[in-house]
Amino acid sequence: MSEDILVNVTPQETRVALVLQGAVQELHVERTLSRGMAGNIYLGKVVRVLPGMQSAFIDIGLERAAFLHVADIWDARSHEGPPTTPIPIERMLFDGQSITVQVIKDPIGTKGARLSTQISIAGRMLVYLPQESHIGISQRIENEAERELLRGKVQKLMLEGEKGGFIIRTMAEDASDADLQADVDYLRKTWNNITQLAKTKPAPSLLYQDLDLAQRVMRDFVNDETASIQVDSRENYQKLQQFGELYTPSVLTKLAHYPGERPLFDLYGVEEEIQRALGRRVDLKSGGYLIVDQTEAMTTIDVNTGSFVNGRNFDDTIFKTNLEASHAIARQLRLRNLGGIVILDFIDMENADHKTAVLNELNRALARDRTKVSVSGFSALGLVEMTRKRTRESLAHILCEPCPACSGKGQVKTARTICYEILRELTREAKQFNPREFRILASQVVIDMFLEEESQHLAMLGDFLGKPISLQVETVYHQEQYDVILM
Repeated sequence: MSEDILVNVTPQETRVALVLQGAVQELHVERTLSRGMAGNIYLGKVVRVLPGMQSAFIDIGLERAAFLHVADIWDARSHEGPPTTPIPIERMLFDGQSITVQVIKDPIGTKGARLSTQISIAGRMLVYLPQESHIGISQRIENEAERELLRGKVQKLMLEGEKGGFIIRTMAEDASDADLQADVDYLRKTWNNITQLAKTKPAPSLLYQDLDLAQRVMRDFVNDETASIQVDSRENYQKLQQFGELYTPSVLTKLAHYPGERPLFDLYGVEEEIQRALGRRVDLKSGGYLIVDQTEAMTTIDVNTGSFVNGRNFDDTIFKTNLEASHAIARQLRLRNLGGIVILDFIDMENADHKTAVLNELNRALARDRTKVSVSGFSALGLVEMTRKRTRESLAHILCEPCPACSGKGQVKTARTICYEILRELTREAKQFNPREFRILASQVVIDMFLEEESQHLAMLGDFLGKPISLQVETVYHQEQYDVILM
């Protein structure tokens, strides 16, 4: 199956869509003003050490201090021999200390960035670990003979007495010795630049920034299934050509400039897919649908049969819907970049073979995911629990913000409820003050409710208080917003 990569570049943001057989599989958005920081290396300053939590807050020049746990400190993990007790963080760090750290998780919501002192620098085929001394190999390379061959190739490229190790990426499977040598040279040069900057720059300072999204496409996204990389900006197409000539020459034949007048994302229906990915409901071709709810702690996905009745019996209908939902769920996780705990509520199945088949289909669909996923079986309640590694904000968190009217609840109080709140507020105010008149400022729908269905209750309260009550529409007020003015 061939895959097309679409790159839409504007001065304010870069968007990348991966399209497989006409369907958008992944969306990546990087905005110039809020570019992701995962992979960046900083010279930070220790702001506060917390022995009770065995963690520290590090100033790396962001609005919020970043977080470093003792488990992510390389000195603690590289302690020779199995220590009886871990080295406490207060013995390794002190307030005001300068420390080289790498962001392993972007700031998400109210949480600051997560840091590690174990540095890794990614190339196209290798990941350089300057503090390690071993050679690791991607688990996706399963052939044992191929693994040993690659290990031997990289071992030959290491200098005698060199401190530093490598992880061999999947991309290295068909790499030549020259390609591997070029990657090793690039990574060594990058690390030398970082160490020199760390000696001369004040803390906090940025020492190394990972490649931008368009360049990461060239380095990380392209595989044997990729048919083309289409870029709609001539200037950025030329920049990617130059980058490709230096680091990814094998990818250059797939790189193309899209000169059409019609926007690239419109041509492939990506804009419509983005809008659908921000909604709760996902329709299935059979007539069934998913309901996706994202919360702070977890994401829940509910499967429903909807109008689908095309089966020999009800059990058959449920089974077919769940099979189709497995593929849709895997795609929505990638499309929306949902991470953390995910609870899948498939339609209840009595047949144990059906449950096994649905679980196997889900695992097959998730095999395309670049992000680490872990799926457990059906629980006693018939739910499937899974986790997907969270390294950056979800699509909804990047493109949306909480509704100012409901503050993210997803619902607002009815106009009648607001009317009754206002009536209670009038009673409270009348007990404390003695104005000539009360004036209610509210939205159009609330004022209309007072003038029509609740007019009798408003008149009764006015008579009870012995004060006139006037109404005024405020067009800028949302439904729950109101003020009571004492005249």
